[in-house]
Amino acid sequence: MAMASSASCCFSHGRLHPLRSHLPNTTTSIPARLPLLGLRLVPRPAPSRNPHRISSSPSPAPDATDDEEHSAEREEQVDRDERYGFEMEVRKLPGKKNRRAVRARVRVGAPLEAVWATLTDYEGLADFITGLSECRLLRQDASFARLYQVGEQDLALGFKFNARGTIDCYEGEMEELQAGARRREIAFNMVEGDFKVFEGKWSVEEVNDVIDEGAPVSVGHEFQTTLSYVVELEPKLWVPVRLLEGRICKEIKANLVCIREEAERIQRLQGEC
Repeated sequence: MAMASSASCCFSHGRLHPLRSHLPNTTTSIPARLPLLGLRLVPRPAPSRNPHRISSSPSPAPDATDDEEHSAEREEQVDRDERYGFEMEVRKLPGKKNRRAVRARVRVGAPLEAVWATLTDYEGLADFITGLSECRLLRQDASFARLYQVGEQDLALGFKFNARGTIDCYEGEMEELQAGARRREIAFNMVEGDFKVFEGKWSVEEVNDVIDEGAPVSVGHEFQTTLSYVVELEPKLWVPVRLLEGRICKEIKANLVCIREEAERIQRLQGEC
């Protein structure tokens, strides 16, 4: 799957897969498929002090709750887009300042089977995921696939973002949940690329307890399907993650939306047959 997309999953900003980057004059290498978002973590400004003023009154105790809230704002960022039922959360991990954990999900108007078929169309991912210029299936066994992906995007002033990598994907079995819900997942791990750590999973969950098993699905039926993507990533030491964070988040969002649209397209075509 596209680097940020699957195993982008995994989740991806995107066909997810390891990348190899170099920094010539105008080229910067970045992980090829990451689902990304331009976020900036702004430190809380230190309170101003007047060194010439001395007060005999005791200083008020700091508000611990206020400090915790500001700390949380610095450690976590959330992005939402109601047009797609999209939501993403980016967290810094304690004690690992160059590592991020990203959780994203999008609502899909198609059954689980259509979304799963889209995610596992490994050789076709580059046809509908923007920013993924190549996706090759290197090896495939029962419930396993190894992908090689290359991502490239044109930026302003002639700059380009390039990324390439190899990702192993492990397809899980269908899980029957409560109230008629079903879930299936793909775990992924980058085995070669520009990240020291890049692993996570894609998850497709459908809540559909209205239709009886085996009954035909009407064209106008509204599916309650959610595509989720979770990834923990850490670039190689020479690449500060804060420089890639925005790009990665935008890629992840783009990957999820592209998969959503392709799955819904497939469902429409099936309904017309």
